[in-house]
Amino acid sequence: MITAIAIDDEPIALEVVSSHAAKVPFLELQATFTNAFEAMDYLQQHPVDLLFLDIKMPDISGIEFFRSLSKKPLVVFTTAYSEHAVAGFELDAVDYLLKPFSLSRFLKACNKAQEWLQLRGTNGIKPEYLFVKTGYDQVKIAFTDIDYLEATGNYVNFVLGDRHVLSRMTITECEELLPTHRFIRIHRSFIAAIDKVQKIERHQLTVGDSILPIGSSYITAIKQLKS
Repeated sequence: MITAIAIDDEPIALEVVSSHAAKVPFLELQATFTNAFEAMDYLQQHPVDLLFLDIKMPDISGIEFFRSLSKKPLVVFTTAYSEHAVAGFELDAVDYLLKPFSLSRFLKACNKAQEWLQLRGTNGIKPEYLFVKTGYDQVKIAFTDIDYLEATGNYVNFVLGDRHVLSRMTITECEELLPTHRFIRIHRSFIAAIDKVQKIERHQLTVGDSILPIGSSYITAIKQLKS
């Protein structure tokens, strides 16, 4: 079951989402909000899998709202303005619903969200891999293949031996997806696979043929690897 909330400053738009959601058997719409800040408070206490989020709202845009969330659920943007589509997809939105949208179009977005959640392994079984978005594709990466991750601008480079996968996400978002018993943050721009670390020195460590810096804020965590 996908848990969701909907946020839109127009009550009629929320009624449409609620009506459509009631017809989707695998979707549980837990609440609707015309006030984005009330929704923000709700999410702190009641995390959900999916947001139906209007983009153009009076106090804060849907894009600004989504960017402000520390733990981001999947998001389907809903709006009457097609020019916002590019910005929505840059945030890895599951889908973009242009108002007025039909039940069949709404169901298509829900099916895509269900597929994404299955890829993320949110069925209670922790997978030994993750999927990351590169371009328009979702690429499967096994944890055992990862040597280290490096932040480069707005992207993260997954270094898998001789193979590299570049994904538009932050290093902190990656850290939240990776199991802590396998990976360790060693620098504001680097995460290393613990079992691939070959040598630890005072300010750097060696992974394969690469020498990675150790940030001063992470020295204590690195020392625990030695013990």
